[in-house]
Amino acid sequence: MVNTQRPIIIVGCLLPGLNSHGEAIPQKYDDGYQFYQEDSDRIRVEAHYLRAHLELSDATSFRMQYLHDAISGSSPTGALPGGIQPVFADLEDVREGILGALAHQIGDHRIEFEYSRSEESDYISNGFALSHEWELNQKNTTLAFGVNYLDDTVQVVGLGGQKKETFDFFAGITQIIDKNTTVSANLTLGYSDGYLNDPYKVVQRDEVLIIPPMVEIPIVILYPENRPGNRFRQVLQLGGGHYFESLKGALHADLRLSHDDYGVFSQMAQLEWRQEVGEDLLLTPFYRFYHQNAADFFVNTLNDVIPVETDPNAPDGSGPNYSSDYRLSSLIAQSVGLRSRYQISDNLAVSAAYERYVMEGVGSETSPTVAYPSANIFTLGASLEF
Repeated sequence: MVNTQRPIIIVGCLLPGLNSHGEAIPQKYDDGYQFYQEDSDRIRVEAHYLRAHLELSDATSFRMQYLHDAISGSSPTGALPGGIQPVFADLEDVREGILGALAHQIGDHRIEFEYSRSEESDYISNGFALSHEWELNQKNTTLAFGVNYLDDTVQVVGLGGQKKETFDFFAGITQIIDKNTTVSANLTLGYSDGYLNDPYKVVQRDEVLIIPPMVEIPIVILYPENRPGNRFRQVLQLGGGHYFESLKGALHADLRLSHDDYGVFSQMAQLEWRQEVGEDLLLTPFYRFYHQNAADFFVNTLNDVIPVETDPNAPDGSGPNYSSDYRLSSLIAQSVGLRSRYQISDNLAVSAAYERYVMEGVGSETSPTVAYPSANIFTLGASLEF
């Protein structure tokens, strides 16, 4: 059962506060719940989150988030169906996460520092981010720059704690074209180094056990995957929106292109229509399409493809590299859904959303069909501002 209790420190934040001048601090809180359920009773995730935003002064603000995830179900191991090795493995875990960010405005410049931490039974992540926004051209143009750093520790059976570091550098621009139109462009360069494997993914290999003098017994051996020990990726995202006054609705579009030295090139396109219904209701239908080709080292088996020259039970990222993770295969994924938000009063709003998500392999470099998930996603939330 999911624990929905909040830490005492967060409950305390809900009390009205005063700034140094004795004035009430503007505050906003969002509380939400999301339920993710894959078909065939595979993965189930229940997520609870609480977000807060406080205006400490005219120039300084603080935001925070608390997250509680409970995951259960079964996930593909990488083994092929039809054999004696398990195609799915059961899992159950809980993740707790916190995030805090302090921002300060200096003239046309806004600087924000962010710290995050999340913990699972076998994964600990600490994150740091520094960003800078600069408003130009009478605030019609905004430039953004920043850097993110993640310091992760993965607990791997037989290997103990393994380190992984990730660096992201980003730059972006947002331009107001007219009172109803905006466009944006963002570029991110990311580099990861260390243990980049999924410790629960394997690749199978057909072998022969020889029992003297002349008895041969066919067997199937599972080897841990062995991805490269580093990864460099480039992500370009373009966006634009236009508000149609006569329809009281806005069309927003996003295009994201991503490439990395795994050999994966992906494209994502999303369209959403934000429709005002009366003065208090906002409906947003959306559609998202995603496509990627397979990683250079994606395989379904190690049979006559890649010799296991390194210690197969302790992969260290050096060659040969191999993975049968369906997430590194050639695939497409599509989402369609509807988000809604209703303003109950000046201070209180509620929201709800539904999304249908479907993934499938395409082309020749794919996993078995049963590996690809389809899911229903439900979200409920409430927002309080005063």
